[in-house]
Amino acid sequence: MTHNSYFDGQVQSLGLDTPKGYATVGVMEKGAYHFTTSSPEVIVVMSGIMNIKQAHTDWVKYVEKDEFQLPANIAFETVCDTDVAYICYYG
Repeated sequence: MTHNSYFDGQVQSLGLDTPKGYATVGVMEKGAYHFTTSSPEVIVVMSGIMNIKQAHTDWVKYVEKDEFQLPANIAFETVCDTDVAYICYYG
C-alpha cells in the first residue's frame, strides 16, 4: 500500500491493488487543484461535489456515485465545492 500527499496535505490517497487493477482511494479538501494524468483514469466520486474542466471543455459537475473518465497525458482542473472522497482506477 502506498500513501500520497499533495497540495500541502489537502489531497491525500492510498494506493492499492484491486480486482479492477491498481487504484487509489483518496480525499480532497474543499478547494481548487491542477492535476495531470500519465495513464487513463476512471474516477468515481464517493462523497462530495467535484467539478472537472479539461482543455477545450466546459466545467462538468460530479456528485456522489458519479463516474467519469480521463485520457492519458492531459492536464485538468478540479474544483471541489465540498470535501470529496473518491476512488481512481488506472488503466
